[in-house]
Amino acid sequence: MPPTWASLVGQESFNGGAKEAATLTPVCSHLRIRSCFQDFPLSRRHIDFVGRLLSSISSGLLSRNPMMDPATYINPYLTRPDLLVLQNLLRDIDRTKNPASAPFLHCQSTSSVENEIESSSKRSSNIKDDGFVQDDDATIKLLNALNDPSHEDFEPTVFFTWDIKHIKLPVFVNDYFMQPYIRLAKKVVRVETDVVMLTHLLLYLTTSLPSAIFLYYRFHWLHGVLHWVMQTYYVGTYTLMMHQHIHMGGILARKYQLIDSLFPYITNPLMGHTWNSYYYHHVKHHHVEGNGPDDLSSTIYYQRDDLFNFLCYLGRFLFFIWLELPLYSTKRQSNFGHQSGVWEISSYLVIYFLARFHWNATLFAFILPFFLLRLALMVGNWGQHAFVDEADPNSDFRSSITLIDVASNRFCYNDGYHTSHHLHPRRHWREHPVAFLKQKQRYSTEHALVFRNIDYMMMTIRLLRRDYMYLAKCLVPIGNQIDMSLDEIATMLQAKTRRFTKTEIQEKFGKKNGR
Repeated sequence: MPPTWASLVGQESFNGGAKEAATLTPVCSHLRIRSCFQDFPLSRRHIDFVGRLLSSISSGLLSRNPMMDPATYINPYLTRPDLLVLQNLLRDIDRTKNPASAPFLHCQSTSSVENEIESSSKRSSNIKDDGFVQDDDATIKLLNALNDPSHEDFEPTVFFTWDIKHIKLPVFVNDYFMQPYIRLAKKVVRVETDVVMLTHLLLYLTTSLPSAIFLYYRFHWLHGVLHWVMQTYYVGTYTLMMHQHIHMGGILARKYQLIDSLFPYITNPLMGHTWNSYYYHHVKHHHVEGNGPDDLSSTIYYQRDDLFNFLCYLGRFLFFIWLELPLYSTKRQSNFGHQSGVWEISSYLVIYFLARFHWNATLFAFILPFFLLRLALMVGNWGQHAFVDEADPNSDFRSSITLIDVASNRFCYNDGYHTSHHLHPRRHWREHPVAFLKQKQRYSTEHALVFRNIDYMMMTIRLLRRDYMYLAKCLVPIGNQIDMSLDEIATMLQAKTRRFTKTEIQEKFGKKNGR
């Protein structure tokens, strides 16, 4: 009988077994590294720095190690809410398989991160971990506290790379620079948690903009390449900041509405976005159609583990979206498509005239970012909507997925909670983890898919390689999935990537002829 996912996990080091010494996660190795330096005359700050540096290196090596099992690895750089959510789900698995056992995150709970979570949870809830409901209630209460400015556990997001509680600055720097900046920024942004949005907006305006201007003033090929590399590094986080912007109607406080409305016209083209196209396509179109037959970026017409199908999908969006979106609007008797067409063509014309003025600078400042972004958007959307339930493709629970990973959630505003976003498009990004746990039972009964240790880009790559066993290991099973074997999970995932026929579209969506 093939092993189940839970039995495979049970063979690893989570319960403090014999393999604990052999299976070193960066969190556990961090503790061991710290202990190695206890005899040296170093301060705790030095020890922590060296430990985190070496742990980071070990994390990178592990992530490239083909022997590392995505079914058991817990990334220590997950956000605190992600760690809480993952811990909650893994406890559910352990209790389902071993009702009398202790939580199998024993090794992980020895880390400084887990100790902090446990102590904060006790401080916030006073609810002991002795049952499903109580554990869920305690976790939900703590997650709510992290988002509540009036609570002692409230944590604004100031930077993505570092959590504010872990930043150790000299007293002078903290008291006269960091804390005043945070107090000021909380008054500037729309939501007090979102200090990071002002941080990044200032970053873009002081790096991307002057760099692009200087390319036109005195071009050099090395500068052009470095500028494009910088924009490539920025674009994921920036795009998801704009994702919040278009859904929330802005990211800055109401009194700064003019700045809030104007800055995208400066920064969007530098990141590869055409003016207003993201809003019109994503908010006014994609969230209306929901990956259904009339969604111009729908995946249901394609075999989602086939490279040729993906290239057709990419090419169609890349070359024809400027025309198809206005035509879609015309059929719906709406004028937003015409507006999007005007903005799209205007963006092309500006790039054209800039290229005539200075081709080299325009290539690196606008053209390369444009094509890179369009590629990334389609690779990402393919990964987000590759798994579509064959029985109920209309369900938001069954046509999108949830990711618990560093790239999507730490650096991209919880973009991994894509199902939660489709259920409530205007939900604030910090609310996704707690919303997920509140609806965890519904996710389970709807057979929703939750993954870890993979982002949308790698999801697409693994799909195109048809590496379903790897994807099965990345799945965090919920509900009835817990009793499935890895082979059964892989087969289930493969079934959800099959192209829908016109007959199936008519039956499932009520469409006579597809589009």
